[in-house]
Amino acid sequence: MSAPENTGRTVGHTDNSIFIDADIDHVWRMTNDLPSWPDLFTEYAEVEVLAHTGSTFRFRLKMHPDESGRVWSWVSERTLDEARHEVVAHRVEPGPFEFMDIRWSYAPEGTGTRMRWVQDFRMRPEAPIDTAGMTERIDANSKVQMAVIRDKVEAAARHPEPAR
Repeated sequence: MSAPENTGRTVGHTDNSIFIDADIDHVWRMTNDLPSWPDLFTEYAEVEVLAHTGSTFRFRLKMHPDESGRVWSWVSERTLDEARHEVVAHRVEPGPFEFMDIRWSYAPEGTGTRMRWVQDFRMRPEAPIDTAGMTERIDANSKVQMAVIRDKVEAAARHPEPAR
């Protein structure tokens, strides 16, 4: 991840984690299967993988329309380090963000897995929301999405699909 330029302006930062009662390999597989993200997250309508080189994926995410009917879309890049159970990502097309860097990590915990998302970003001055406001939004939404993902991953772990 690139270090944000020190402009003296606020950098947004969120750090959220959730316990998922499922094996780390199961959690890793489900949460890093990009084509399934529209089923895993409630906010994403479509994922298009644009390029895949080694453990790095470049992809376009499209959200469901917002309250005014606008569909937000951007290109991100994710690099998976399965041995360390870490993912680093950033927005290639940052849109209203000056930058958006994300780190996902997974750690065994008791009978399951602790999944953690750390996000660092800064909004452009002309963006419709400032960095502090976006920090609140991302923090609240991360908690919602993590709970949805936890429920879906745990359900899949309890009821695995039969082998074909």
